Amino acid sequence: MPVHRRSALIAATATLLVGVAGLGTAQASSPTTAGGAAPSACRPANHTARIAAGPAGAGHRHYRVTLTAAPGYEPCRLAGSPADMRFHQHGSPRGVTTGRYGPQHAVVTFGPGRPVHFDIRVPGGPGGVRADEATFTLRTPDGVIPGESSAHGPLVVDAGTVIGPVLSGG
Repeated sequence: MPVHRRSALIAATATLLVGVAGLGTAQASSPTTAGGAAPSACRPANHTARIAAGPAGAGHRHYRVTLTAAPGYEPCRLAGSPADMRFHQHGSPRGVTTGRYGPQHAVVTFGPGRPVHFDIRVPGGPGGVRADEATFTLRTPDGVIPGESSAHGPLVVDAGTVIGPVLSGG
């Protein structure tokens, strides 16, 4: 087989393999909006999240986690408090188990120009452990978003920490 034909065959095979490999990758349409032309803002790779201290409540510390999607992503629907919340300090797990509070069935739309947020409520007091990252799984009205999202920012967590539902606004 001449060299130029062999090169063309190798290039075509590589293109085919890359295309087939992409078929196993979850496409980024929203789990609740079939046929979206753009990737879903709900997929962990398609949004950013930041933790900021909120105003203290009666006997509690509050932290707001704000999620923002860049332009070009398809809006999606979220509901309830994120699941599988874990905290880390410089990559080391902090070992704090969380619960949920608030209404878990309200649905909010998340996407470009539509940030959302949720609250981390920590019992007040002298105890707790420092963390600089939270990882979690976002929930939809019908289940969970595949993958793990992460948010960064300083916080202190302790036994009895609870996570509020996702709400509209930044």
